[in-house]
Amino acid sequence: MTLSLRKLVTYTEDIRSEGGRVAPAPFKLFAAAAVLTNPWVGRGFVEDLSPEIRAIAPELGELLTAEILRLAGSGEAVEGYGKSAIVGSAGEVEHASALIHTLRFGNHYRRAVGAKSYLAFTNTRGGPGASIQIPLMHKHDEGMRSHYLTVQFSIDDAPAPDEIVVALGASIGGRPHHRIGDRYKDLAELGDLNG
Repeated sequence: MTLSLRKLVTYTEDIRSEGGRVAPAPFKLFAAAAVLTNPWVGRGFVEDLSPEIRAIAPELGELLTAEILRLAGSGEAVEGYGKSAIVGSAGEVEHASALIHTLRFGNHYRRAVGAKSYLAFTNTRGGPGASIQIPLMHKHDEGMRSHYLTVQFSIDDAPAPDEIVVALGASIGGRPHHRIGDRYKDLAELGDLNG
């Protein structure tokens, strides 16, 4: 079993102002998405998904991580990060989950950007043009609300019923004028230091 890739799609936003105010520095959002054939479609209920996970997830993680690093310029530049998968209508949400919820996939990205926090995620079912939403959080600190972001885009012809779209997202910077504090401020105000 090998990765059957139809195409690789990238997405970039360069946000210069927000709320009518110029951003202190350009705020950038990136995504890299792979459109691939679902290896489990047409086989009925597959009890053990692990052979395909082992065969496909590492290559997918390496490919998408390389694209994100190319877009961002380096792993150090990436601040917010996340992942997403959408399975076409002939597959199960479990098929989308299988390829992204494994260390064989995510560790490529974590290591490349030097991350400490877990990868925020979505795994859904959809058809061509479905909204791909990749939630992001700060790669070192999941309590930094400035980096609670979502990269959102679509691919007009994907996923087909027998495909999966797997994507990684990244940000350089947080929301330009973030002003809602962070989780730690709430905990201190509420007197809940165990959080």
